[in-house]
Amino acid sequence: MTEVVLDVSELRAWYGTEGDPVRAVDGVSFEIRAGETLGLVGESGCGKSTLGRSILGLLPEGSATSGEIRYRDRNLLAIAPKEVRSLRGPDLGLIFQEPMTRLDPLVTIERHFMETLKTHEPDMSEREKRTQSLEALAAMGIPPTRFKQYPHEFSGGMRQRIMIALALVLNPKVLVADEPTTALDVIVEGQILGILADLRRNFDTALLLITHNLGIVAEACDRVAVMYAGRIVEQGGARTVFAEPAHPYTRALLDSIISLGTTDLRYIPGAPPSLIDPPPACRFHPRCPNAMAVCASKFPIETRVADGHRTECWLHGPDDEIPPGGDRPLERGEIAIAEEA
Repeated sequence: MTEVVLDVSELRAWYGTEGDPVRAVDGVSFEIRAGETLGLVGESGCGKSTLGRSILGLLPEGSATSGEIRYRDRNLLAIAPKEVRSLRGPDLGLIFQEPMTRLDPLVTIERHFMETLKTHEPDMSEREKRTQSLEALAAMGIPPTRFKQYPHEFSGGMRQRIMIALALVLNPKVLVADEPTTALDVIVEGQILGILADLRRNFDTALLLITHNLGIVAEACDRVAVMYAGRIVEQGGARTVFAEPAHPYTRALLDSIISLGTTDLRYIPGAPPSLIDPPPACRFHPRCPNAMAVCASKFPIETRVADGHRTECWLHGPDDEIPPGGDRPLERGEIAIAEEA
């Protein structure tokens, strides 16, 4: 077994508002080993991007965090912000979801790369910086003739590839990729997944891949974590979870996938809950077809389904924690009463 590079334990992240705080991440735990890819999936608004940015200390003012994010035995939440900043680049990398908002429109692509390398590799010569930058861009299919151009001179897909090259130019030990293939066609998507695989293979990079595309997870990830309303409700080996999903939410996500054999469109009724005031107990129970009485009254306990496969769902017990009568199906009317309470 390779070493654990990133160990997240009981992480909570919330945003301040004029009323109650938004609990975007609410007690999340997972680990990633060197050379391993963990896919993080779930609907929009479930806290995936907040989780990714929490790891790099990039949450905005007015936010707060608690728990532990251990990078090689250092708790990133307990060290000074200046130390966290020094780790970004050579140790911790992030591929942003929205490239146009992350590239300075007044600065050339060349300057983006040169300033990044100057900050983290001050002893590197100008020639070495240029060579390393052009190699990173070439890996993304960007020719050297475009090195001195500005962000607005590129298409959305090419800007995304530039963002990925910026994240990879320093070969980080941990890389958080937030929807790295957004706005890219399937050919370029395949190329980028191949590059990320090479990064893992050649540099033992630990990769957290945030995506809505379950096909990418099945193809590129060793393990998968399913996130709903700020919680990870299921995690395990990607093949195991996809073949035998334990949580009803995971099953619903997989049933929603369209394939060549699809004859009926399936979807999950309703929408993810407000993270200011989420449902009591199991947060998925208002939308769950398998909801029981206990689901609306008692928070589920994480249960081991199989080796390395865990879920937060009362369908898997523990049975001795379910009160008498708690295993009866929950009626729709009871769900409304439970939410009001």
